[in-house]
Amino acid sequence: MTDQLQAITEFAVETAQQAGELIIRERRQGDLEHSYKDAIELVTQADIKADEFISERIRAAYPEHRILSEESMPDLSQAEELETPLWIVDPIDGTVNYAYGHNQVAVSIAYAEHGRVQTGVVYCPFQRETFQASRGQGAFVNGTEIQVSEATNLRQSLIATGFPYGKDEIPTLIRRLERVLTNCRDIRRIGSAAVDICWVACGRLDGYYESVSPWDFAAARLIALEAGARCGHFSPVPEGYPEDLWGQDILISSPGIYDPLKELLTGTTTETTP
Repeated sequence: MTDQLQAITEFAVETAQQAGELIIRERRQGDLEHSYKDAIELVTQADIKADEFISERIRAAYPEHRILSEESMPDLSQAEELETPLWIVDPIDGTVNYAYGHNQVAVSIAYAEHGRVQTGVVYCPFQRETFQASRGQGAFVNGTEIQVSEATNLRQSLIATGFPYGKDEIPTLIRRLERVLTNCRDIRRIGSAAVDICWVACGRLDGYYESVSPWDFAAARLIALEAGARCGHFSPVPEGYPEDLWGQDILISSPGIYDPLKELLTGTTTETTP
């Protein structure tokens, strides 16, 4: 790892941890002010404060870099501009969990060059767990190297997914869920894509699928990849769009169950071998 990437990784870890402490303080203070994006997606004042904190630190340290952030700069076209380094930020992944007092919440910060994520940090403040990875350097939680599970049988595998705020695609999602649930050990719906993917990375889950935005998964995807996961999509990625940042129909799992899980998700098979 180059000295520059090492410095960026250390900066991302420090920033994520400090933002995590900020959102803990905000929740402990009690009354969480909130609003809604597009009339359906919950946003708390803590999301805004954490976003401002992270963005200000990035601008001060790396003024020539761009930022793609869920709360203040959600312009997805930035992911297609490959010439300038890009930070991908979710100040609170799992906002509904956060607002309801659940602890499956994460601060997610990724750093990408030419459309490829080079550093990913996911800090889970209520568990005090820092997941991190730099490309080619392995994946770690609190300094201990992690690996995906050795799952090879989908029927004995624990799979996670999530559901969108909009309800238009619910019938399709339910049919897909039924196929997966019928052919795996069980399903988990944790409420944070970043947490889901990091739990695949450390073997707490065997697989994950969902459609989300770049800030939800970019950091965690690299962590899972460096932990030995197979990462891809069960529908085509548009030509010219960086695969590391394309969030439609993501599939991340232990290598041994990737193919049968993908077949279930695409509907090309309906049953796995017992």
